[in-house]
Amino acid sequence: MALHRGKTSVRLWVTLLLPICCLIAFAAPISAQTTDPAKARMQEMDRRELQLSGPAADNGHANDPKRSQAMMDQVSEDFQRILTLHNEIVRSLVANQSLSYQFISDATGEIRKRSTRLQTSLKLQKPEPTTENREMETNLKVMKTKDELILLCKQIESFIRNPIIDKPGTVDAQQLEKARQDLHSVVQLSDAIKKQVDKEKP
Repeated sequence: MALHRGKTSVRLWVTLLLPICCLIAFAAPISAQTTDPAKARMQEMDRRELQLSGPAADNGHANDPKRSQAMMDQVSEDFQRILTLHNEIVRSLVANQSLSYQFISDATGEIRKRSTRLQTSLKLQKPEPTTENREMETNLKVMKTKDELILLCKQIESFIRNPIIDKPGTVDAQQLEKARQDLHSVVQLSDAIKKQVDKEKP
């Protein structure tokens, strides 16, 4: 159940996923504007650079390599840290070891922070509410902390093992939307668990 990814594979994933996210997100508008695939791809790359630059684009820093590298390093760090915390939680659950309120609070708080940042960095912002999301919110109100942690780990695994993430170079709009939903669920779950254990702290 524990997941393992080396720094090299994470960096490769980051490098390839960023343009993929942009390509899929804007595929429809671009196809309506031009029928030249090469031209469309160049437009996508230009749009991606503007997106990644954020406010800096207004200051002429859209193509700042240091800024791009810093963002990639941050994404890689967030990705690795989420995996590390996931594996720590899984090992404890499998060994039937009790987890302290403080550890759960700190771990879920960090997972939420880093997952939220990944939503922004990878342009996987909060999706539209779905029936599944609403059902999960309802179930969380009656679930025990251990069951919530198991669900959180499953959502992290679902995100990591998504073909878009697990096989760099995969382009699939449906899988990208699934990745968006899974990442949102990770944010939602980690936030709910942290709030619950903080209330229950002795």
